[in-house]
Amino acid sequence: MADEKRIVLTGGLSGGHTFPLIAVARTIKARAGTSTSFLYIGSRGQFEERSMTAEGIPVRYILSGKIRRYFSWQNFIDPFKVPIGFLQSLWHLFLYMPDVVFAKGGSVSVPVCLAAWVLHIPILIHDSDAVPGRANALLAKFASRIALAYPSAQAYFPPRKTALTGNPVRTEILSGDRSSADARFGFTADRPVVVVLGGSLGAQALNRAIVRVLPQLLREAYVLHQTGQNNYQEVVMLAGEMGVKAGHEGYVPVPFLEAADLGLAFARADLIVSRAGAGSIAEIAACGKPAILVPLSSAANDEQRKNAYDVAHVGGALVLEESNLGEHILFSKIDELLRNPELRSSMGQNVRVFHNPMAADMIAEGVLSLAD
Repeated sequence: MADEKRIVLTGGLSGGHTFPLIAVARTIKARAGTSTSFLYIGSRGQFEERSMTAEGIPVRYILSGKIRRYFSWQNFIDPFKVPIGFLQSLWHLFLYMPDVVFAKGGSVSVPVCLAAWVLHIPILIHDSDAVPGRANALLAKFASRIALAYPSAQAYFPPRKTALTGNPVRTEILSGDRSSADARFGFTADRPVVVVLGGSLGAQALNRAIVRVLPQLLREAYVLHQTGQNNYQEVVMLAGEMGVKAGHEGYVPVPFLEAADLGLAFARADLIVSRAGAGSIAEIAACGKPAILVPLSSAANDEQRKNAYDVAHVGGALVLEESNLGEHILFSKIDELLRNPELRSSMGQNVRVFHNPMAADMIAEGVLSLAD
């Protein structure tokens, strides 16, 4: 088709980067239909391959480096991956020759966007956090337009090409209902539900802290626990050591919640205990749920802590630092909120200010305008 718009998507290694790409791609498809095609260029990760394939989006993989704030032997190897990834990106972009690149950040987006800039392909980047990640801070000078989720991030980017859009979320997140959730997870309506989200990759410290309070917590609530694929077996074993069998006594651990199941989880949740990744906060805000946020202490640029305290500042969540994840304080905070429906309701209303229902539409409009 002569007037077909070709769009490259990039960014990844976590659901927080990958899922907004999907939300915006769906919105673009709804607007432009068959006059658009997509290609994803990124790292080989579980979310990228599974999510893009499910959407019918072809995938091309490249090498990319990563800056770690901790010692790893990979720190000595990754710098050599970047120029290789740049050359691979040049090749894939040259073959596909897109009209625009939409980048969600992360180290993998750097070689793709630099290659796009060399080929004079316009770039729109989106940053999800209260403080921009290193990749987007670097790419700002090469981007044609920049979309932001948090007002506080505006100070880091050129105003002339920056717009505040919020974070897009997948439509399935908003489509759940309580009765279907009860049927899906084996709950009954007479008890509250605490949903634990360690992020798409799971969170070992948060997982272990929740397991330690399970005997007390299960006396008054069901617990639906997304553990992360790599941590599931350990969580089940540790819960067993605490006398709690997975799938019994109201405890439902799952490695990962697909979008439809996550929508059911949000619909049924009376309280969320979550990491403070931008994607998780966007979904919590979209569903108007009270939350206890536990920022990942090793997150790049300390972005999760800043995200969490921005939400807490408006009364949308309580924040617990990893260093305060002792069983007594964790259980007392959960118990306090479960026993205070008025406070939960207030928090759920307050957190909604972090959701813009038009986020995906605004970003899609920006992408399509650059493709013209």
